[in-house]
Amino acid sequence: MNFTLTEEQEMIKQAAKDFAHAELLPGVIDRDEKQQFPSEQVKKMGELGFMGMMVDPEYGGSGLDTLSYVLTMEELSKIDASSSVVVSVNNSLVCYGLESFGSEEQKEKYLKKLASGEIIGAFCLSEPEAGSDATSQKTTAIDKGDHYVLNGTKNWITNGNSASVYLVIAQTHIKKGYKGINALIVEKGMPGFEIGPKENKLGIRGSDTHSLIFNDVKIPKENRIGEDGFGFKFAMKTLAGGRIGIAAQALGIAAGAYELAKNYSKERRAFGTEIANHQAIAFKLADMHTQIEAARYLVYKAAWDKDQGNNYDISGAMAKLYASQVAMETTVEAVQIFGGNGFVKEYHVERMMRDAKITQIYEGTSEIQKIVISRNILKN
Repeated sequence: MNFTLTEEQEMIKQAAKDFAHAELLPGVIDRDEKQQFPSEQVKKMGELGFMGMMVDPEYGGSGLDTLSYVLTMEELSKIDASSSVVVSVNNSLVCYGLESFGSEEQKEKYLKKLASGEIIGAFCLSEPEAGSDATSQKTTAIDKGDHYVLNGTKNWITNGNSASVYLVIAQTHIKKGYKGINALIVEKGMPGFEIGPKENKLGIRGSDTHSLIFNDVKIPKENRIGEDGFGFKFAMKTLAGGRIGIAAQALGIAAGAYELAKNYSKERRAFGTEIANHQAIAFKLADMHTQIEAARYLVYKAAWDKDQGNNYDISGAMAKLYASQVAMETTVEAVQIFGGNGFVKEYHVERMMRDAKITQIYEGTSEIQKIVISRNILKN
């Protein structure tokens, strides 16, 4: 067992940390308040290679391993989870899905621009009646010979208005159930494709989350990913890697809140001494540190499994389940350590507490992760 990062991984981690402090921290409270998408910051992350980290350089990516991606996600998320989720979706869901299962033509046309950050993508699975139950797709893609006609609504889509390319999961053969689902590449601006109002969210308010409406959108056959009926498998395989990205986001939120709380406890005085000297606070910090370290190694193990070519269904699910729990618990405790100041926006921890909650919900709720884990452990 080797827990040492390579020199390259250390450099990538430091680069992400430097970028987060220099580019994401200024204005992060204002962007949260105004629900403002971090357009300039996303553009700069593309220039640094953060938007296609694991994509082969042949297609415009950085050609890095999953652990490097996780390290980047952690550092970005310590400062601004609204920006890091853009990185997560573009890397884990959109770029990964296209590189792993797309045709050469699709990679040339879409992946190169996505991996370089020239454009960003969105992954469209959830619906009003199909969140956790991904088999119940109501969006339809009716086969018309040389094209599909797409109709339906997708909900809670990250990068909903900012994306240029959308990977849409839709039902083609209703009688076949989940075996009749397809994954289609939809471009912004296609006739009949409308973007609904922006969601007014509890957390990650800088990320633009929208509903998408498809009214008789004509999708060329060459925009289908994989064989006919491959859509559900595509979604599940892609989401398995997406969990690692969100686990890293949760880890970063927790670590960022912990660092703020620790530093504050060394400065804030009560009863004649810094509050870090009171056992009630010191023990909170001890618990936070221990839980974050445990979460970190679950996340790193999942990334390692993916890089080794191992099955990472269970390790990814465990990482997301535990890291999201730690993010929620740590941010709540961070607010408590800050006391009244923790309830005030300028100290950041209240935003982190709001941001933490979504990590227990999107890309598979905690309950879904437990289903994945339990099914895997009960097989043996």
